Amino acid sequence: MHSVNIHDLAILLIEPSITQLKVIMQHLHSEGITHIEGVASGSEALASLRTHRPDLIISSLYLPDMTAVELLEQIKHDETLSQIPFMLVSSESSFRILDAVRQAGVVAILPKPYAHKDLKNALRATIEFIDPQEIDLAHYDVENIRVLVVDDSVLARKHICRVLNNMGIVKITQAADGKQGAEIFVQSQDEFDLIVTDLNMPVMDGQALIQYIRRDLGNAIIPILMVTSEDNQTRLSNVYKAGVSGICDKPFDPQTVKEMLFRVLDDD
Repeated sequence: MHSVNIHDLAILLIEPSITQLKVIMQHLHSEGITHIEGVASGSEALASLRTHRPDLIISSLYLPDMTAVELLEQIKHDETLSQIPFMLVSSESSFRILDAVRQAGVVAILPKPYAHKDLKNALRATIEFIDPQEIDLAHYDVENIRVLVVDDSVLARKHICRVLNNMGIVKITQAADGKQGAEIFVQSQDEFDLIVTDLNMPVMDGQALIQYIRRDLGNAIIPILMVTSEDNQTRLSNVYKAGVSGICDKPFDPQTVKEMLFRVLDDD
């Protein structure tokens, strides 16, 4: 049971359009949220963050002085702000542009216009970050689960590690690409209980890493989760054929990750 409720959230809302600002505020008010500060630019948001720390930042993509991607990079590289959940609301459909946001580790990306239920689900995901509940597994002591996280994005690795830490998983080794992940895995002499990998990486991608572990090393046992923003169904089908245990979208809902961990680690 979470000790924090949706209506307890304090939100910094960044939206240059007064009309859109009012619309989003109305949706938030309908969820009982009253602690909302609205600003119109990235510089105003950063000034506010220097004096007040919200529970959640909700931002439009295109701001008068910067993009949400640029703002998010500044926030994520500031140790005092990096743990604040960030939600994007945008009509942008470009994979390249949105992928930069996904890689930085956001709780949700909502389209304009969005369904109210999508906002509510994103707010629930925010609660999971603020007030995480440790995962309870029948066959593992969660504090002793050893995880290898493989992703070329430093911000993405931090985000994945935080989600895992929130569940009580603390023994995590990181690799910057598939080749480094493969080398660490070989040197570990099967000490890992789980691998979490990205798909699109330089040197060796996630699919090649899975094929190496399953085919070249002959390890069909270790669970491998892929966390990716890839939406090409042919590529994803090939990943399943390579032997992945499960695929999560970026950004991912912590509850979805928990359910996948239950399935791959506690599967009888």
